[in-house]
Amino acid sequence: MDALSLEPTLYTVKAVLILDNDGERLYAKYYDETYPTVKEQKAFEKNIFNKTHRTDSEIALLEGLTVVYKSNIDLYFYVIGSSHENELMLMSVLNCLFDSLSQMLRKNVERRALLENMEGLFLAVDEIVDGGCVFSSSMSFDSLTKPTFPSRLDAFKDITLWRTAKLFIPLGVFPILLHYNL
Repeated sequence: MDALSLEPTLYTVKAVLILDNDGERLYAKYYDETYPTVKEQKAFEKNIFNKTHRTDSEIALLEGLTVVYKSNIDLYFYVIGSSHENELMLMSVLNCLFDSLSQMLRKNVERRALLENMEGLFLAVDEIVDGGCVFSSSMSFDSLTKPTFPSRLDAFKDITLWRTAKLFIPLGVFPILLHYNL
């Protein structure tokens, strides 16, 4: 083998895939040009699904790539790396993704629930892997929640509407207050 191909690199993940129980793509993110066209990607996905959907193992070597996978109800999750990649690292990425989705979907990791919450999936994958580099393999649900900002009206909840209006009339913002439910 070429010495350059065995040098350590941060680019661990080549792709993250989620397929349904028919082998159809629900989510696919490729991080390099191993499969540059959609036609090649879909053929690769079909090949992976055909080789893995009937087995109970978690790791496969396919087309010179290391594939770690997990199935749940009607979904198949795949994390793909190069043939010399550490399988434990790829498996930790897969487990992190699955656990994050399981928390977001309240343990209801199935096709319908995933399709209804695709923005959460996009966020989870982007938080775990960026450009093929693994950022986190022990995700907590807290980092996936949207930030909340306190409302300016929170301070006025105990004050009557009239007293609040009197505070804002000089500022010219009284009409805005009429649209809020205090």
